[in-house]
Amino acid sequence: MPLRIVRNDITKMKVDAIVNAANSTLLGGGGVDGCIHRAAGPALLAECRTLGGCETGNAKITGAGNLPCRYVIHTVGPIWRGGTHGEREKLTSCYRTSLELAREHQCESVAFPLISSGIYGYPKDQALQVAAEAISAFLMEHEMQVFLVIFDRKAYQISSRLFEDIAEYIDDHYAEAHTDRGRLLMAPSFSDTGTPWPSYKSAASLREALAHIDESFSEMLLRKINERGMKDSECYKKANIDRKLFSKIRGDRLYRPSKPTAAAFAIALELSLEETRELLGKAGFALSRSSKFDIIIEYFIEHGNYNIFEINEALFAFEQNLLGG
Repeated sequence: MPLRIVRNDITKMKVDAIVNAANSTLLGGGGVDGCIHRAAGPALLAECRTLGGCETGNAKITGAGNLPCRYVIHTVGPIWRGGTHGEREKLTSCYRTSLELAREHQCESVAFPLISSGIYGYPKDQALQVAAEAISAFLMEHEMQVFLVIFDRKAYQISSRLFEDIAEYIDDHYAEAHTDRGRLLMAPSFSDTGTPWPSYKSAASLREALAHIDESFSEMLLRKINERGMKDSECYKKANIDRKLFSKIRGDRLYRPSKPTAAAFAIALELSLEETRELLGKAGFALSRSSKFDIIIEYFIEHGNYNIFEINEALFAFEQNLLGG
């Protein structure tokens, strides 16, 4: 998946580059900055001394010392001063310039912390929104695997209003006798007429049945893309799906995606709730009132919000699987 929110220690991420939320001296400090310098060892500080510091909103790149990545990209986020001193523009620039540096150095995977959300005081929900918007804008133009690394739950926060609204929606719709523990629920194996699929005693009879199968998930997906007048690349990027996975789906009419992948395409295509159920059904899934994952998807569709990164932020906040490949 091109953008993933993960809970981890950024110094342990096995990616091409990690991003350091540095101060303007680039000589180490507290928080993430201090952790990265301690894990990298003295070689990182020695190289940073040659860079002459860095301006807010800009980024510079070094080797990684003892870290498992190839590079460390150092960027200086803005100090929060109420939001009226260009903080948003400077924070957006941190992500954009860091990603451009990574691309220039042929990095295929990059891990970011939530820049400026620690001692610099940028409100966590707003910092998260800026990160998602800046990264997603870059990924619409380029191929790269990007991780947004959250060290612990306290470091992550969507807006309290959105969280409370979704929580209330879940309370109103969540089935009392549920079995959901973050699992993805699969629809029963019934035909369109409501009768169970028959068993097949020979390969020939199975091939004959498959030859007359209804429109598959892949076929319906490609038809919907054409009906929307979208390019393939626009669709899989909006779905937060890797190009290679999309190629597999396009090349195999009987490809069976995971539920998060199927739901991601429904969001990318901006399908109605009824159309979403139909597309999921082609992959063998259903929307259930006993699944928080499903209810959150319903919430965003009913509110006309098809921003997959905002949906994933909410899913992460409620400890559900994220949309995408």
